[in-house]
Amino acid sequence: MGRSRGPYGDCRACAELRAEGIRVGKKRAHGLMKAACLKGVSRRKRPSTTILRAGGRPAPDLVDRSFTASRPDELWVADITYVPTDGGYLYLSVVLDAFSRQIVQ
Repeated sequence: MGRSRGPYGDCRACAELRAEGIRVGKKRAHGLMKAACLKGVSRRKRPSTTILRAGGRPAPDLVDRSFTASRPDELWVADITYVPTDGGYLYLSVVLDAFSRQIVQ
């Protein structure tokens, strides 16, 4: 059971032990994992970002999906991403100059 690098929870650990011929129940598998200081990985749902109201319009595409620029400071683009942590999600937003691909400070 110790060779996998994938996520294991009580159910999967129990199934793996049973596949190896070891008679074990879910509670026993939980107890073994707890004794070994192992915790199952929680696959949390990503937070929803934008919820369009009924009858609402999306923001206009002012650059017509063309993210190239011929000189610095002609076009800035932004993005936001979510970083899962033990305490919840952290939000990371970045503004880039489309010409140099450098972060605008």
